[in-house]
Amino acid sequence: MRAPPFLAWTIRASTGEASAWSPHAMSEPAAPSPAVILVVDDNEANRSLVRHTLEDEGYRVVVASGGAEAIAAFQREPIDCIVLDVRMPEMDGFTVCERVRQLAHGPETPVIFLTALRDVETFDRALRAGGDDFLTKPVRPTELLARVETALELRRMRVELRAHYMLLKRQRDDLQRLQLQKERLMAFVVHDLKNPVSAIDLHAQVLLHTHGLPESARESASHIRVEGRQLIRMILNLLDISKADEGQLSPMPKDVDLGALINEVFSELRVNAEARRVQLRCSIAHEQIYVDEDLIRRTVTNLVENATRYAPAGSVIQVTATPVDDAVELRVADAGSGIQVDMRQKIFDPFVQAAAGEHPVGRGGRGLGLTFCKLAVEAHGGRIWVEDSAPGAVFCVRLPRGR
Repeated sequence: MRAPPFLAWTIRASTGEASAWSPHAMSEPAAPSPAVILVVDDNEANRSLVRHTLEDEGYRVVVASGGAEAIAAFQREPIDCIVLDVRMPEMDGFTVCERVRQLAHGPETPVIFLTALRDVETFDRALRAGGDDFLTKPVRPTELLARVETALELRRMRVELRAHYMLLKRQRDDLQRLQLQKERLMAFVVHDLKNPVSAIDLHAQVLLHTHGLPESARESASHIRVEGRQLIRMILNLLDISKADEGQLSPMPKDVDLGALINEVFSELRVNAEARRVQLRCSIAHEQIYVDEDLIRRTVTNLVENATRYAPAGSVIQVTATPVDDAVELRVADAGSGIQVDMRQKIFDPFVQAAAGEHPVGRGGRGLGLTFCKLAVEAHGGRIWVEDSAPGAVFCVRLPRGR
């Protein structure tokens, strides 16, 4: 980032010490070399005045009496700043500046123009040539020193900013690399773990259809199926959360029978509900909905499963669906201990859940279920929130009717 041209109006007065910074001495911070100033002027008296003024302050000065000599000196010496006369024979200062800007290290080297001309045209041309500051003759030593010191300080800041930029770029590249690795991990989780979990579910079904299987074994097989399906949902939730982070979670809507969908969810979770002595009930006032069936089924399943986990024994979990304006509102209500008001937004963040034995403020289950619900609902253009059921909590999902 380049400092605005001629930004030297607020000047720190010289303290009499030599400038201690030079980019060419960064490898020896304990004994920095003095800054090197290239002074270019065809007038011997002017060169001598500028040279002695700078050398008295500890700078190392390289002099040139013309443009070609200045360019050769710049290519030969590690120049930190150029004090450049405008009017010179053969090659004027503007041309010298333009050519220096095309050389290695030229763009970041500050150029201070010296001129006896004090007019807008000269100022504008110096600006177009790439000058950083503009100093009129006769030269006042104090002002010259202040301008040089300011130019060197601005250069030091540009070097530091560039170093920060390179650091940020490297960190960005590392994050992109991590993102690609995460995507590979997601592919592994979904494709490589989904198959063995499906195989576990298949074997559990085989056991359930085996004649003469003891009731205790049949009950265990049923629980294996329930837990296996929960694991499949967790895998798919993880994949969809990753897609949403990348802006790639795109619903594929179609007409869905909402009553049938909720009955399928109840059928899947009935074993777990019965084990907890919780009843599942539904009341559907709107049967048809235009949504991505898989995403909404998993959303309802996550909400009912979450309610089942916190509902007290002997209570009822009520699922309702009613039309509201141009939307459909699903409500999953339980009679548990509820959710604190200040946690009703946080529970949709990843991995927010209650610790064992605490008031269930989080109710995030395994930490991803409610996060997935929020992303799936918002992908449909809807919203999800929590209300107090007194006692218990109500998870509300409002989805556009679509079409």
